[in-house]
Amino acid sequence: MRRTHLPLVAATLIGLACALGAHAQAPPQAPLLHPLFQDHAVLQRGAPILLWGQATPGAAVTVRFDDEDVAARAGTDGRWEARFTARPAGGPHELEARVGETVQVVHDVQVGDVWLCSGQSNMELPVWRSLDAENEIASAADPDIRLLVVPRAAAVEPQPRFAAPVRWMPASPDSARDFSAACFYFARELRKTVDVPMGLIQAAWGGSRIEAWTSAASLRAQGGMDEALDALALYEEDTSAALAQWGDYWQHWWTTRAGTANDEAPWRPEANDARWRDAPMDLGAWERWGIPALADYNGMLWYRTHVDLTAGQAARVATLELGAADETDITWVNGTVVGSLYGPGDTRAYAVPPGLLKAGRNTVVVNVMDTWRDGGLAGPADAQALRFDDGTRVVLDTPWTYLSSPDAGEPPRAPWQAATGLGTLYNGMIAPLGRYGMRGMLWYQGESNTGEGADYATRLRALRRDWRRRFGDVLPMLVVQLAGYGMPPRAPTESGWAQVREAQRQVVAEDPHSGLVVSIDIGDAFDIHPPNKQELGRRLARAARHVVYGEQAIAASGPAVRSAWQAEDGIRVAFDDVAGTLATTGADGPIGFELCGPAHCEYAEASIDGQQVLLQARRRLAPERVRYCWADGPVCTLRDEAGHPVGPFEMPLMAHEVSR
Repeated sequence: MRRTHLPLVAATLIGLACALGAHAQAPPQAPLLHPLFQDHAVLQRGAPILLWGQATPGAAVTVRFDDEDVAARAGTDGRWEARFTARPAGGPHELEARVGETVQVVHDVQVGDVWLCSGQSNMELPVWRSLDAENEIASAADPDIRLLVVPRAAAVEPQPRFAAPVRWMPASPDSARDFSAACFYFARELRKTVDVPMGLIQAAWGGSRIEAWTSAASLRAQGGMDEALDALALYEEDTSAALAQWGDYWQHWWTTRAGTANDEAPWRPEANDARWRDAPMDLGAWERWGIPALADYNGMLWYRTHVDLTAGQAARVATLELGAADETDITWVNGTVVGSLYGPGDTRAYAVPPGLLKAGRNTVVVNVMDTWRDGGLAGPADAQALRFDDGTRVVLDTPWTYLSSPDAGEPPRAPWQAATGLGTLYNGMIAPLGRYGMRGMLWYQGESNTGEGADYATRLRALRRDWRRRFGDVLPMLVVQLAGYGMPPRAPTESGWAQVREAQRQVVAEDPHSGLVVSIDIGDAFDIHPPNKQELGRRLARAARHVVYGEQAIAASGPAVRSAWQAEDGIRVAFDDVAGTLATTGADGPIGFELCGPAHCEYAEASIDGQQVLLQARRRLAPERVRYCWADGPVCTLRDEAGHPVGPFEMPLMAHEVSR
């Protein structure tokens, strides 16, 4: 069966043209300019300006930017482009696009610096959830900061337009309230030293993985994802075939993981009932079922129920309706996969392939994977049902049973899932930006990839290359290193969060057009969304001043580790970009250093020597590397005299010091 594209929502229609007769009116005309080009837009200074839009195929288009006219012609798909000479910062300017008698005029366009602010929930977190929100909102007015929010949208192939209308809005208490706090505070701070209009484009989605923001072509080039990408490509053409292909892949993963019996296949109608337990009729978050083993459980739970149908019902076109699944589900009917989505709080509606239902007993099995807070399949009981094409609905009111799988690990995610799929957010939220002129991109993401932290460096390099191919070969990228989250450990431990931070540090260090923003010290042990986005904005602006605007007198992110080596008096670690000397807080010496041998790591005694740290092993150990602040939520006390924190790192031991 053919899957259609996600619906495209047209931008605001231009005024109705007068027609013959006193009261007659012509039908409204669609805008000629892409929705990015509208009142209050900001265009990138200092570079040729590319405008584009849509018209009747073959139509001659005239575009005016102030007093400069450019002629264009719409291609066979109706798309046209016009390129204008670079402009300095300033405004307001006026744009006009004309095809015959149809004219679109855009007012109050500024030329300045445009920033793309992307990532997951910490980039999405709005001003109203930041510190001192009431006062921040009240003082948010700045007509030279312009805000645009890309609508949340996922797609299986690149989209030319946004999924919903967008608006450029000057910063005000009303517009800034729900806008990205990190992005807004960054621009507000940056304008203290870079006094030009700032255009901020927010394209973020809470819980998203980096793979969702990367194009399918770039993901395929990384290797290891061909089967999932093949299923994604098939999903556009034949959803049922793609589901069957993905079901085989997922089921193979289940049966080959460690500890699974060869005959254990919970999705099969004939699966053994012995281990299944009764679930509450209204389902809901399993943490609230009153079952001790599930009271604080994050992981996988299987659900199963049965429904009896008549021959007439079984022959009809049917949709399986489910309550919201938090977070990810994969669902079978009579042993065949009918759907799989990511979406906490989103209900499910899965088409049941013709011929799958049968007269008599039918089995529905839902596997739900949850990684944070409440998880499960939401009620009430009548939320779960089969809806038929004649409008009738059969509620799945046979008691549900459940089966937990605490050691299952992370299952593969269906590649078309919105925030956790492959290329889905790139297609729905980045591709519609076309080749809009940018000054740089801000990236705050990684929490959702901490389960595979070892792969994150490869993923981040690929995303940077991918977006530069679209927006500019040397487009600067500012990366926020993950903040601390969780209680400090009592002993050295492995950490997916630390692996992601180290990947972020390494990827930034290898590229002169990238900057790292350390945030380990402004995290919150109890909140994955730390509210101090003001300080984060200041640090982002500092990184931009160094990396983007060339202020070499300031460091991008404070002290940066250079090398570690075995010296006569112990192990020494040297740092660059130190303001004055190193310093510490809360103790005579730095806390958080580890020395690691082939098999394990031990905390080390540390002391400061100017711009170096001297380490002594507490036990007999053959150290091979040094780690600092290596945990989900570590204690980190090392700074420089200006108060800039040293960020987490892992460094191999060298035979001698590496000079600058």
